[in-house]
Amino acid sequence: MRILRVSFFVCVFCLLLAGVACASSAPKTFDGAHAYQTYLIAQMNLGARPAGSAAGRATGDYILAQLKDAQWKTETQEFTFRNVPVRNVVGKNGEGRGPVIILGAHYDTRPRADQDKANPTAPVPGANDGASGVAVLLELARTLDVSKLKNEVWLAFFDAEDNGDLSGCVVAPPPCDNAPWHWSVGAEYFAAKLPVKPEFVVVVDMIGDADQNIYYERNSDPQLQQQLWEIAARLGFGKQFIAQPKWSMSDDHTPFLQRGIRAIDIIDFDYPYWHTTQDTADKVSGDSLERVGKVLQTWLENR
Repeated sequence: MRILRVSFFVCVFCLLLAGVACASSAPKTFDGAHAYQTYLIAQMNLGARPAGSAAGRATGDYILAQLKDAQWKTETQEFTFRNVPVRNVVGKNGEGRGPVIILGAHYDTRPRADQDKANPTAPVPGANDGASGVAVLLELARTLDVSKLKNEVWLAFFDAEDNGDLSGCVVAPPPCDNAPWHWSVGAEYFAAKLPVKPEFVVVVDMIGDADQNIYYERNSDPQLQQQLWEIAARLGFGKQFIAQPKWSMSDDHTPFLQRGIRAIDIIDFDYPYWHTTQDTADKVSGDSLERVGKVLQTWLENR
């Protein structure tokens, strides 16, 4: 009788353990509400995050912590540009699975709201222009089913994208040079230092607008754009992913295109709060983050 009772409890215990294991290994899907409430709001709570600032450094530290929690291998790439410390952050997974695919977003914010007529010298909060792309990549790090990958995936968080055309003395402490900065400093450095040629680079920038309208970007790889926009249509996002060209952008995909790498920019440039003090969290939607994230997750897991 005692032996039977012990066996019964052992069996029950094993079944409970199996249930826990099943629950922990259950596939995860991209959750836009989680991306918004966790990753986007955490960035906004740090305030404006220009390259070289204490808040910018804290943002990079936060990204590293989230990648490590999601069990991604992490690396940093640090350098100084025109007296400003710059740090790119990278998460890697699926190493050795196949050719490298890079998903990128910039995490810095613009130090001057030069499109804001009322407050042109104030910093940009950067809810959409910076935080939205980072939130998508971090939620992908949490939910991507690595067992389904046929590629090695890198999540690249670029610094110093958003200082373009600003005077060097706005961006850097003295001694400084008044000559204007150029765009995508972090991505340019990253592309120049690549140890391998990636199969694709997909940059997500300003994709969180609650009124989401993502057109083809004219400089991007057309076949890759078509592939991702077709996935969006199958997922029911055809209204937001509009398969027509509209904008021509110089963005973090540009340095990769210049090196013959197939790259695209997923960007919603129909955003009236661009480079203003009104680029705040209330202008961003978790649903918009989710649409972009689900397209990328579907693409990566079903290649």
